[in-house]
Amino acid sequence: MERKPKRRTRERILETALKLFNDFGEPNVTTTVIADEMGISPGNLYYHYHNKDEIVDALFADYEREIDSLLSAPGSRPHGTEDIWLYLHLLFETIWKFRFFYRDINDLLMRNRLVETHFQRILAHKEATAVSICEGLAASGALTATAGEIRALAINMSVVATFWLSFEHARRPRGEPDIGHGVYQVMSLAAPFLTGEARQLLEKLSRAYVNKN
Repeated sequence: MERKPKRRTRERILETALKLFNDFGEPNVTTTVIADEMGISPGNLYYHYHNKDEIVDALFADYEREIDSLLSAPGSRPHGTEDIWLYLHLLFETIWKFRFFYRDINDLLMRNRLVETHFQRILAHKEATAVSICEGLAASGALTATAGEIRALAINMSVVATFWLSFEHARRPRGEPDIGHGVYQVMSLAAPFLTGEARQLLEKLSRAYVNKN
């Protein structure tokens, strides 16, 4: 059997940092802690990343690439209620993978210029994608709303998708949230505007999460 090549040290640093940041919060993890967790010297880590901000920037680049791919891919534009449900699951899975950015966002926005400028762009991208999805539903007759209502709905959906994880973490700091419940919270915002089969399908998909704490 062929032996798999060892992962490069740079990749291992990012993998370890991501796990530690997610588990303990980025402000609570130092480069020394990352090096200790990996069993390497701080000097070895410094050779690849001169400080923690460089590690955060590299992880943010990975996150940005994944989230942009999801928000931009032409084939990923959902057209029906079930498609949107599945699409939001993919979005929440990406958010969960890089959850420290969402939990520690206020601190990061204050001291990391890359995160500050690029996260704003990602939020705008989320809103634009939500508007596009709602407009598609409206064009198919599955959603009844004015242009202004669609805009407000898109913003509210983006707000919940962005901050739901922090809300759940505040409620259960030591538990792992059910991503499906986050999807339900986002989709429930659109429920009053859905009609006919689209509304019925949403109610069917949502049954597992109604009144779920």
